[in-house]
Amino acid sequence: MWFLKLSMFSKACEYGIKASIYVAQQSLQGNCVNLKTVAKEINSPEAFTAKILQQLVKNKILDSIKGAKGGFLIEEKRINQIQLGDIVYAIDGDSIYTGCGLGLKECNARKPCPVHHKILIVRKELKNMLKNTSLFELANGLEIGLTYLNR
Repeated sequence: MWFLKLSMFSKACEYGIKASIYVAQQSLQGNCVNLKTVAKEINSPEAFTAKILQQLVKNKILDSIKGAKGGFLIEEKRINQIQLGDIVYAIDGDSIYTGCGLGLKECNARKPCPVHHKILIVRKELKNMLKNTSLFELANGLEIGLTYLNR
């Protein structure tokens, strides 16, 4: 379904997910990471990464520590409580669940676009996955080498 990639996650959300996973993985090792390191590890422009990290702090996904030894971290006990859907909502809101899959201005059950009913099925599965995937699960996959953030 080629059209889903066009509207699945915003670029900011993609970077927000990657940053959260990286910070969680580092937090599990007892490390606090700075902006420059996060941006490098997720291959994101530093200024853009700063804005995304601020949003994640504001939405209580990440914690921020000021000062020379400061940076970003997540309390270990919270890593398992944060779901992927929390990160997506912090950056993109609920837009992933609304709107037309083809980008039409008017699309609903009474006047559906050609993919309307199929998109509803995909969105339901996506919502389920986002709700049931913990940040710990994602960070742990990175930690043990099952997954990668920067290629």
